[in-house]
Amino acid sequence: MRSTPHRALGTGALVVAALAALSLPGTPAAARTAPAPVAAACTPAQAVTNGGFENGTSPWTPSSSGVITSRAGESAHGGTAYAWLDGVGSTHTDTLSQSVTIPSGCSTATLSFWLHIDTAETTSSTAYDKLTAKVGGTTLATYSNLDKNTGYVQKSLDVSSFAGQTVTLSFTGTEDSSLQTSFVLDDIALDTSGDSTPPPADSTRTPATPSYTVNLSSDTNGFVWNGHESVSFTNASATALNEVYLRLWDNYHGTCSAMPIAVTNVTGGTAGALSVNCTALKITLPAPLNQGQSATIGFDLGITVPSGADRFGHDGAFSFIGNALPVLAVRDGAGWHLDPYTNNGESFYSLAADFKVTLDHPTTLLVPATGTSTDTPGSSGRTVTTATASKVRDFAWGAGPFTKISGTSAAGVPVNVYSVSGISSSSAQSMLSTARSAVDAHAARFGAYPYGELDAVIDNNYWFGGMEYPGFVLDLVSTTALTHEIAHQWWYGIVGDDEYTSPWLDEAFTDYATDLAQGKTGSGCWSSVSWASSAEKITNSMAYWDAHSTRYSTVVYGYGKCALHDLRRLLGDTAMATLLKNYATAHWYGVSTTAEFKAAAQAATSTDLTSFWTQHRIDG
Repeated sequence: MRSTPHRALGTGALVVAALAALSLPGTPAAARTAPAPVAAACTPAQAVTNGGFENGTSPWTPSSSGVITSRAGESAHGGTAYAWLDGVGSTHTDTLSQSVTIPSGCSTATLSFWLHIDTAETTSSTAYDKLTAKVGGTTLATYSNLDKNTGYVQKSLDVSSFAGQTVTLSFTGTEDSSLQTSFVLDDIALDTSGDSTPPPADSTRTPATPSYTVNLSSDTNGFVWNGHESVSFTNASATALNEVYLRLWDNYHGTCSAMPIAVTNVTGGTAGALSVNCTALKITLPAPLNQGQSATIGFDLGITVPSGADRFGHDGAFSFIGNALPVLAVRDGAGWHLDPYTNNGESFYSLAADFKVTLDHPTTLLVPATGTSTDTPGSSGRTVTTATASKVRDFAWGAGPFTKISGTSAAGVPVNVYSVSGISSSSAQSMLSTARSAVDAHAARFGAYPYGELDAVIDNNYWFGGMEYPGFVLDLVSTTALTHEIAHQWWYGIVGDDEYTSPWLDEAFTDYATDLAQGKTGSGCWSSVSWASSAEKITNSMAYWDAHSTRYSTVVYGYGKCALHDLRRLLGDTAMATLLKNYATAHWYGVSTTAEFKAAAQAATSTDLTSFWTQHRIDG
């Protein structure tokens, strides 16, 4: 994703705050005669009661009867009730608390809530009025009048270190002597998931070789899609699979009581409770799936596209449907990867898969999609678009009365540009020219583009700048941004990575590739560098960047690509080019890690790179 400066929620940007889980120090080994402890099994649960305040005050303890309310002046995120702290305009404190029990045995516990802040304060530098979120005596996060926004923003805080404890969840709002600030809370949840028992015996990534078959039909606008999805997969690990997880990523864009992605009538397994803010669905298999064995699960699927020029949303008549198809989560040596959704970057981690997606829609709508598409007549006034894609990590599509222009790159890649209304024909032609040259430039450096055609959907209202999917990108009218998103076809699309754990492996490499394609050498890269703290690393995870969101683009994109330019200067242009080409080939349709890249770079030179990694804050 090509990020842009954060804007208020009214323009679609959400900033998610997260705290890293705390680790308890090790304890001495037990005596030989002591039995080994048995870890508690994790039963995913939602620990907060009446988080939407629709059932009155119980079991909440508010500081006054007016804190939980449905009165005029503010509005709920969902339903009619909400919690309104402060907003008085004089020295004042409001509190809201509830005792919660966080189950033991779960590796992940996430407190989430929707927060709206409006204020009469005019300062851009002083936090006069504050809201503090705490668990027990531990402060999780503090917000202030400086965090004002025009709508609700979802916050997610890691409380995994409190597993097995009964603690008080509390919110305290304080105002100073003048100028009101209102802190409005709704839809508070504390979701637990993941088994804290030891990870699988081997590090093999599984379920492997997924194959998805999807049949969906849309309403007249392309805003609502209903149908069926199935996925077949194989257990590649020596450790049996007792369950799989589906990631319903776009439920982030709604609430658990009004989910944009609805999965029902599951076959091939038993659906459990939704967790991780309703973005993870556990499906218990009917029998353990041993190494080399295959299975298929199926389910009915409903998708409701929300309003907004987002990577999942519709801008007027034009829909953009990214991350909407449920995909299998990955289990490896660290266990199941059930990270929360981040809107600051990406959380996605999936294995290369095959997709066959059939989309029945009104003929008036064009439907660009991942893979290679063919159209056939449907029932009266409708068209059936069938898209097939091999070895891709996700599938995305759009729907709307787009204006389409097409061309072919010099190397023979078919390229289509789909524009929303308001994009001039000259801008569309410019983007087509950029896409044709960019796909060939990246292919020459990293390996031939393997996904058939390439679709670019252009809308200048995207708050995020641009977003990549296999064979399908969303972008503004921007030569640099489009060149960046097309480079993502290699860095994350072909050479995969765990985007939540190691976002630099796709964003820094993609920005570096963009510089190369545009003839930029990275000279002066470090002219304005300023590390925020000793904890700030190029290789930090999205959990860190969501808690330090204003630094994410600067460090991961900017400092990350600068580090790669420095590595090129150290190795030499030819050696660096060979390194990246060979590294892409070795990880084609696979998964890259920081440790693997560092090892490959070290193998390319006789110079000890230890100090290089330390200087550039590249850990792992």
